[in-house]
Amino acid sequence: MAIPSGELILVLDFGSQYTQLISRRIRELEVYSEIEPFTLSYEEVLRRRPKGIVLSGGPGSVHEPNGPRCDPRLLSGEFPLLGICYGMQLMAHACGGVVEPGETREYGHAMVELDGGCVLFRDLEPQQRVWMSHGDHVTGLPPGFLTIGRSSDGIVAAIADPDRKRYGIQFHPEVSHTQEGGRMLERFVRDICGCSGAWTMASFLEQSIAEIRARVGGERVLAGLSGGIDSTVASLLLVRALGPAARLVFVDNGLLRSGDQDWVRVQIQERFQVPIHFLEARKRFLDRLEGVSDPELKRKRIGAEFIRVFEEEAESQGGIRFLLQGTLYPDVIESVSQQGPSATIKSHHNVGGLPPDLKFELIEPLRFLFKDEVRALGLELGLPAEVLQRQPFPGPGLAVRVLGEVTEERLELVRRADAIVTEEIRRAGLYDSIWQAFAVLLPVKSVGVMGDFRTYENVLAVRAVHSTDGMTADWVRLPDSVLARISGRIVNEVRGINRVVYDVTSKPPGTIEWE
Repeated sequence: MAIPSGELILVLDFGSQYTQLISRRIRELEVYSEIEPFTLSYEEVLRRRPKGIVLSGGPGSVHEPNGPRCDPRLLSGEFPLLGICYGMQLMAHACGGVVEPGETREYGHAMVELDGGCVLFRDLEPQQRVWMSHGDHVTGLPPGFLTIGRSSDGIVAAIADPDRKRYGIQFHPEVSHTQEGGRMLERFVRDICGCSGAWTMASFLEQSIAEIRARVGGERVLAGLSGGIDSTVASLLLVRALGPAARLVFVDNGLLRSGDQDWVRVQIQERFQVPIHFLEARKRFLDRLEGVSDPELKRKRIGAEFIRVFEEEAESQGGIRFLLQGTLYPDVIESVSQQGPSATIKSHHNVGGLPPDLKFELIEPLRFLFKDEVRALGLELGLPAEVLQRQPFPGPGLAVRVLGEVTEERLELVRRADAIVTEEIRRAGLYDSIWQAFAVLLPVKSVGVMGDFRTYENVLAVRAVHSTDGMTADWVRLPDSVLARISGRIVNEVRGINRVVYDVTSKPPGTIEWE
């Protein structure tokens, strides 16, 4: 993908849980940023011509024989550098400084004294509350470096080599716990790297349309449209680029929420006057899931079956070789361990779930966007609030909200319960302020009593979380009255469920979906 104004900040990932946040915070400054593994070659960096490089934090130590290292030529000062936590230690160590294991770790909130005369901290109060997470300490500066910050116990908290635009900070500016972290990143990106900030959703839209047209020429493109925000934005972007050459297909795979197909007809087909082709495929998907309980296998089989359906549709149309998907950056990050030593969390059906014999050429215009950026792009496309604010729904659908084997009976239980959760969240006026609220059917039964009779029926979990991009999330403190109405209605209206529990786990350590 071309970059507006040629302004790119590369973030080299050394395994920090906050790496994605660094890239997001830079993008909020209207400067394009991408995450790459720390193994990225010097030659590839030269080809990319970044305006600056950020070295992320990570759990490693510079004293580990096999600890993560980037190409040492990247530390020479040819590009402006910002090392964060492990990134600072690596920079100091590789440039001739001394890094020693600390007697105690600094983790959590800390106060630091910063040098306001340094461009990185210009116009900031000298004393700042920051978020620390490290064990090793820089105890000896490399040649050419100055100390520009210390923690309250005297430990070096920030270093700089202003002449060669190399900076290091021992805390995390990307997290909200650091008082002025956003302004520090802005100083680096704008004042040190010289970025003007031309990367906006308007420019991205214009650029994406041009790239799609250039890639496909006059050929047709098949697009899977589920009604979720990702596939909706991607599909309407395709229509904007290609007009009638975009063939939008809605697949009823039997794993959808109540009313999803009607919602797509009204909110997308009728509102935007675009033709959508509806395909019935419930039996074939449920057949593929028969006897399957493993979450990864569910996702992979669903992803593969979607491709088979689209292949048949493409063949029926005389052959279509391009397939558009609404893949997002978090899908890529969680599905494929390509960002440094980060772990694979789960296979998203449209990334890790793709079959090896894929016959399509994929078009993924949203592949490097976070969810909130997709919503901003949707706004540029003219999508109304009721579409943009629709809560995310997983690509594998209710299959990953039925823990254990997926059957029609169990799907119907979670579908009816999920509808009640949504109705009550809306009735309480909370829908737009919650990232996701949904029901999960557990592979557990419990004893209950209803109408003086003993019951032995299913347990259902309710989950509601706050988030901005899906990479991190906190559970919602729903009012007791709302939880009581949800629980009461589910137990009374959904026969087969006799107990409702509420999930109070944040991400991390949990994921948003249970599978």
